[in-house]
Amino acid sequence: MPDETPVLFAGDPHGNFAPILRACAEHRPGTLILVGDIGCREPMDRAFAPAIERGWRVRWILGNHDTETEPAYDDLTAHDGDLGLRVSRIGHWRIAGLPGVFKPRVWHPLDGPASFETRTAFQAALRPGESWRGGLPLFHRDTIFPEDFARLAGLRCDILVSHEAPSSHEHGFSAIDDLAAACGARLIVHGHHHRSYDAVLPNGIRVRGLGLAEPWLLDWPPPNGSTT
Repeated sequence: MPDETPVLFAGDPHGNFAPILRACAEHRPGTLILVGDIGCREPMDRAFAPAIERGWRVRWILGNHDTETEPAYDDLTAHDGDLGLRVSRIGHWRIAGLPGVFKPRVWHPLDGPASFETRTAFQAALRPGESWRGGLPLFHRDTIFPEDFARLAGLRCDILVSHEAPSSHEHGFSAIDDLAAACGARLIVHGHHHRSYDAVLPNGIRVRGLGLAEPWLLDWPPPNGSTT
């Protein structure tokens, strides 16, 4: 049977919402999930008002460009649809979000162990004037920390939504393959590299990479063949 709640993923919009809004108009209202680099130039609720007014719920994770300016960050994060670092039940699915990107100052898996395991440790090492609004610098609000992997690995999900790519992409990371396996995901949906493709990882997990502002309606049945 079809999922009672359509789930529509959308690749990095970078401010181009038209293809996504058209897709929302073409399908029954459900949940729209943006995989980062949204590029808000106005509050999220206003940018996606046509979809929201039709009954769509908008969820999102941070991409690296969402922390480039204070207005872009504020216009996005003022919306209560943050999917990052948690598991949400959306229809029949348990969907987890891994926001942001790896940054060498903190952790780049190809370069060895992380310099900082947690945000608390990193913030304690900041130079005077680096803190922003009493916390991490804006540039690092999208940074992936090992504590994020530890948190998600302790949860269970069917789908992992990430901005960074797993190893199916030449610029991806096998660490994300391992994280998806640890939390039981059978599908990874990612953006960041603006390429539309399907793949299967060596560990059997399916991958769907999304192009620029590409809408993709989640298909059926669930990747693990179960709705439980």
